[in-house]
Amino acid sequence: MSELKWIKSSYSEASGNACVEVAENGPLITVRDSKHPELPYATVGREAWGRFAGALVDGRLR
Repeated sequence: MSELKWIKSSYSEASGNACVEVAENGPLITVRDSKHPELPYATVGREAWGRFAGALVDGRLR
């Protein structure tokens, strides 16, 4: 896999206690914990990621 460009979520706490990073990976979105980048990460399709992110924004997930 080529080097991914990780972007920290704007919803991550400023204190660094809840940091999620995402990277575009072709047709996929890759997600990791920025506090432990050496650990495995999750990869999902863009459509699934969009539904997940939409549910967060809408308050359906807390």
